[in-house]
Amino acid sequence: MLALIAGRGDLPDRIAAEAGPVLVCAMDGAMPERLVPEITFRLERLGEFLRTLKQRGVTRICMAGSVTRPRLELSKLSLSTLRLLPLMRKAMRMGDDGALRAVVAVFENAGFTVVGAHELLPDLVIEPGIPTKVHPDKAAQADADRAAQIVAAMAAADVGQACVVQSGQALAIESVFGTDWMLASLTARPKAAGQGGLLYKTPKPGQERRVDLPAIGPTTVAGAVAAGLDGIVIEAGGVIVMEAAKTIADCDAAGLFLWIRKAR
Repeated sequence: MLALIAGRGDLPDRIAAEAGPVLVCAMDGAMPERLVPEITFRLERLGEFLRTLKQRGVTRICMAGSVTRPRLELSKLSLSTLRLLPLMRKAMRMGDDGALRAVVAVFENAGFTVVGAHELLPDLVIEPGIPTKVHPDKAAQADADRAAQIVAAMAAADVGQACVVQSGQALAIESVFGTDWMLASLTARPKAAGQGGLLYKTPKPGQERRVDLPAIGPTTVAGAVAAGLDGIVIEAGGVIVMEAAKTIADCDAAGLFLWIRKAR
């Protein structure tokens, strides 16, 4: 049995619809928009949640969707969760990737196998190449190289997974508010003709990919258009593309390129 710990966004919906029998779960305060979870839990009662999953015959866990980092209320901590407290407190002090690694460790230590959304639905990631009508020119290719360096530097601080680069300059980097917010912050910037820049998105080097694989989709394309960008670059095999056909079609309609770039 697979348990889906669902957050916000479209990805949990697709997993629930296509990944076979799924027990939908959600954390209190981070409920999915459309799915109705059979089990909800609080972080302070994680021990009971793990026990319930075992009683329901769950052997695999998939965590998908956006979740706001919760606050741990020590006064509400259950006895069965107390033994997990050192690892939970450590996770709260870490960046996103470090925190998610700690969460994975909790489930694995309890005997569950953690699987990624892309492992359940392999077509979420698409083959390397340029599926759009517009292709990146040499300037865009140089910007992609520069963006890869920037995201690698961000990884050392466990910050974000994306940035916007134009003519070798970082115009914006992703923060806790996410890619859509980052793109929206650029909508009022001046744009030099033919130098719109690009959005670059990739997993951090060494990132825990089973629970935090970055994603793009039609909303990302709309944000890139509003920000005046020329295209989007993602790492092949490392970024989920939601509604791939529509994403590509929207890029074509707006004259953007989409480059699924091999990792270097």
